Amino acid sequence: MTDTDALDPSVPPSGTGCVECDATGGWWFHLRRCAACGHVGCCDSSPSQHATAHWKATGHPLVRSFEPGEEWFWDYDGDELYESGPELAGPASHPVDQPAPGPAGRVPADWAESLHG
Repeated sequence: MTDTDALDPSVPPSGTGCVECDATGGWWFHLRRCAACGHVGCCDSSPSQHATAHWKATGHPLVRSFEPGEEWFWDYDGDELYESGPELAGPASHPVDQPAPGPAGRVPADWAESLHG
């Protein structure tokens, strides 16, 4: 990772789920956390793709997986995956008991048909 301006390790995540999906009653497949501001958004396989929308709106290029046990970063600007990176303020993922897709109670029975490939 070369753009250290694109991350602030001291900023905690914005919550335990996608900010926009939580606000609208939506659901997500997996979660991504902005390394610059902590915004938690849903991945590109999710119906609403809020993590990418956040990058496009803010120019914050680095996200880290917000899934339990995953430490990788993605650089939207460089279209590059990093297997690991700097430690970010905790928590490092959504709660382990929060299902993926999630959140519980908002995922439709036919959720797999709504995923983006």
